[in-house]
Amino acid sequence: MKENFQIVPAGNALIWFSVGLGVFLLALLLLFVYIACSSRHVRCEVSGTQLRISGTLYGRSVPLDDLLPDRGRVLDLYRDREFELRWRTNGIGMPGYNAGWFKLRNKEKALVFVTDKRRILYLPTRQGYALLLSLEHPHELLESVRRLRS
Repeated sequence: MKENFQIVPAGNALIWFSVGLGVFLLALLLLFVYIACSSRHVRCEVSGTQLRISGTLYGRSVPLDDLLPDRGRVLDLYRDREFELRWRTNGIGMPGYNAGWFKLRNKEKALVFVTDKRRILYLPTRQGYALLLSLEHPHELLESVRRLRS
């Protein structure tokens, strides 16, 4: 003879936990999709008074008066190792895309938008940090800032 005994069913807590976890994971997936898409649309433009970086969570406008173009230079992070990204303090670090606030190997604070480590514009500011920008033509932006600052 066989006897069956019913286990007490789980309460609603398990269902709500599963729903909450699903919503969290969906939000995380959407965040990564947004980061991947926005990484392809970051823009850098120079106007008469500011350098503006847009299309990303860490975009901002930097007044041209705050830039130090005479100390700026074009880098290849594979060769110029002292400017290598060391510690991400508030930013995004994914394969092929780094954006946000980082500490460099030389201990300098930097706001970076790096997609290609071979074509980087290093542009220090008077605000105690440097900009590191991956650009198709980094020399052109540096010359533009120098010209507008003159």
